[in-house]
Amino acid sequence: MIKKYYQLILWFFCALVLLSLGSCDPARKYEKAESEAIANYLSSNPADTFKLEPSGLYYRDVVVGTGRSPVTGDTADVVTIGKYLNGTEFFSTAGGADLVFEVGEGQLISGFDEGITYMKEGGKATFLIPSKLAYGTVGNYTIPGYTPLLYDVQLIKVTPGPSK
Repeated sequence: MIKKYYQLILWFFCALVLLSLGSCDPARKYEKAESEAIANYLSSNPADTFKLEPSGLYYRDVVVGTGRSPVTGDTADVVTIGKYLNGTEFFSTAGGADLVFEVGEGQLISGFDEGITYMKEGGKATFLIPSKLAYGTVGNYTIPGYTPLLYDVQLIKVTPGPSK
């Protein structure tokens, strides 16, 4: 009888441990914090009217260009400044060499690749890129995981790809 009592307590304890481990999801905490940071940024910058794209990218035209929109395989020549939501810069080509890359070829984070396709040559835009379209859960160099990023982008030139 006592042995069965101890077995029952042991099973109860194991079930309790398994339930508590299953409910510990640190990723949820970080995802929630990121969502709150984006919501706070958007609500504290009401003049910045971003369009939420189906992918989760927030896009805002500052100056609508008049030239051609880049498509996958084209080469884009841009001037860009990358910032955290608090305004701290982590990357800039302003005053230096432009950033030149092939659109849609995975050379840059997917949110940037997507955002550039909404622009027209000569335009300026701001991208608010959630971490799932940037550096994800692990981050990259000085950018921590679960970090949403802002990019101010000017599309200088679009060169058609080889098949155009």
